[in-house]
Amino acid sequence: MNSTFKNVLCLTVITVVAGFGLGFVYDITAEPIKRMEEETRLEAYKSVFPEASDFSEPEEAIPTDGPTSVYNSNGCEIDSVVYARDLSGNQIGYVINVTTHEGYGGDITLSVGIDSEGVVKGMEILDISETAGLGMKAKESKFKDQFKDKAVSSFTYTKSGATQDFEIDAISGATITTKAVTDAVNTAILCYGSMGGTN
Repeated sequence: MNSTFKNVLCLTVITVVAGFGLGFVYDITAEPIKRMEEETRLEAYKSVFPEASDFSEPEEAIPTDGPTSVYNSNGCEIDSVVYARDLSGNQIGYVINVTTHEGYGGDITLSVGIDSEGVVKGMEILDISETAGLGMKAKESKFKDQFKDKAVSSFTYTKSGATQDFEIDAISGATITTKAVTDAVNTAILCYGSMGGTN
């Protein structure tokens, strides 16, 4: 009985000390991690909207949920919308952050820049965990740049070679990833349209 009590006491002390230790480490690392995530996001914004000199959250929340069928039918949802502004502070478009739940390896989060004329300025992947050598090719310029500087109402992917502005060459062996990313970009275009933009 005495031995059991000592073991329980020992385990309790270890658990308490470990808990305090983890809490201490979290407090130390939380701020740097948050700062790094913000820097990564800002780099993505600059990548998808290079003409913009500043990015800011709207003063009032922009409604991005809309009809469920519009934003969630393809497994995507809008995370946030950011204004893209020029040196004079004029709004020249949006950066729309989207998460698709349809990736082969899980969620894929990306940023899409769309200017005030409805031109997709670029797409940048923020978070992805697809198969190395296949779905991870979605992060490569060869794939991403297909969306760049296109004014279309939506994109579609093809396995036989893109011949139109709205067509995207599928990543070989990664059709699921291609579809997920294309649907996410299309969701951003839908969101842009719901805010009064036209393509």
